[in-house]
Amino acid sequence: MTAYTLFGNLHSGHSYKARLALLMLGLEHAYRPVDIALPREARDPEWQQYSRFGEVPVLVAGGVPIVQSNAILLHLCRTHHALGWAADPEGITSWLFWEANRIGFSLPNYRFHTLFGETPREPVMEWLQERMRTDLATLDAAVSASPFLLGEAVTAADIACSAYLLYRDLPDLELGRYRAISAWLARIEGLPGWRAPQVVMGKSAG
Repeated sequence: MTAYTLFGNLHSGHSYKARLALLMLGLEHAYRPVDIALPREARDPEWQQYSRFGEVPVLVAGGVPIVQSNAILLHLCRTHHALGWAADPEGITSWLFWEANRIGFSLPNYRFHTLFGETPREPVMEWLQERMRTDLATLDAAVSASPFLLGEAVTAADIACSAYLLYRDLPDLELGRYRAISAWLARIEGLPGWRAPQVVMGKSAG
């Protein structure tokens, strides 16, 4: 019996956070891609039933939907006593809130308008880019001090903050300028269970 069902989308780094956590924890799950290019009313009816805010990802656990990517990470941490939760729950929570307000806002919006959407007025893109670079500098400083955000071992904080960066599809980021981030991403890519988003987010899988 499948323990979890995850609804997500290939281009959603927030969805990738949730799937990567499931994969790294080795948890049985089914993945259901949602075509977010369709009008909401034309999308997967089961996803519509579960998605309170009309967004991906949604994780269904025993018939109960959990929405918002960082809420999903917290659920997995607490339920499975994993991803660093026992060692530093406050640190993880702090980074998840930072990610939601900072790089989890600036980077996805800049990326969407650069790769997929109608480009907004130049001042908006400049503001997003400046904010994004500030966020990258914060991350670079944090992972200059230790292999991962909260020390020697990967935690949910690393999954949350790295997800969109691991797509590596935005040349404007100039990640080569951030040596500590580049090394940190390489460490994450070398962990058991890691899979690239382009490999695991595009089609259904059990």
